[in-house]
Amino acid sequence: METDGRSRLGKLWKNSKILWETGANWGKVVKIGILGTGLMGAPMAVTLQQGGHTVVAYNRSSEKLQPLAKQGITVEKSPAAVIEACDCTLLMLADAAAIADILFTANTPAALAQNTVIQMGTIAPDQSRELMAQVTAAHGNYLEAPVLGSIPQVKDGSLIVMVGSTPEQFDQWQPVFTCLGEQVLHMGPVGAGAAVKLAMNQLIGSLTTAFALSLALVQRENISVDAFMDIVRNSALYAPTFDKKLSRMCDRNFANPNFPTKHLLKDMRLFAQAAKSAELEPELAESVAAVVQKAIAQGLADADYSALYAAVNPAD
Repeated sequence: METDGRSRLGKLWKNSKILWETGANWGKVVKIGILGTGLMGAPMAVTLQQGGHTVVAYNRSSEKLQPLAKQGITVEKSPAAVIEACDCTLLMLADAAAIADILFTANTPAALAQNTVIQMGTIAPDQSRELMAQVTAAHGNYLEAPVLGSIPQVKDGSLIVMVGSTPEQFDQWQPVFTCLGEQVLHMGPVGAGAAVKLAMNQLIGSLTTAFALSLALVQRENISVDAFMDIVRNSALYAPTFDKKLSRMCDRNFANPNFPTKHLLKDMRLFAQAAKSAELEPELAESVAAVVQKAIAQGLADADYSALYAAVNPAD
């Protein structure tokens, strides 16, 4: 986590500038709740705090809250306590099932009234629209703002934020979005942000799988990886993610993930289901999901998703 005073001042200046330019909540610190403080939720809590907001957090595994409490972030023992204390509540949970378990307990419906729930994880468009219906039925407000990027981008506030909401909600919650992201894009109504996020994660899975397979063939033929990469980098086929994952694949080092393999499997399956619903052919996403499942079968569920290389190129 950042501790440099200049970094904190930079975040404060960035957020104050946005508040001034948009007129949104000027002079008011936004009190933000976060449900889910895992790989992304924990650094998001710190970034928002350093941006001048008040943050209140909850996580089912209480040990994940301890580092946040040491940094001055308020932690609560229940989702309802977080929702009641805050202007808006961010959801950074693994999937729709986890959201349902945490957001719709016996004590939360009353707390949801007049609160704004901002769903920021990766779920299907239909799941997001169903969540909106449930939150609205509890007299709360709902929008989605899934993000593209990982832990380094969370820490420096350079995520891409893809918002599905009304135009009014998009304007209202700019202080939150701009604290986390350099690109904040209004994609359309609820469901649009979720769809774009799934589309991007499908590219992550498909591009990485394709690169892993090409790299594996080059290695099996005893061809220089450096020579191969020179060609790739100077071609129209190059994607920066290839270099980001190259050393992990060559070294078979999948530790310390920013995005675990099990989450990629969930997202590829969600994309395949969304493709079917849209009357598209889901075979590509299903094939990538099958490769990821093979990596998980090797005990790599919690490893970096570049572990799918181990599925296409098993160790001798």
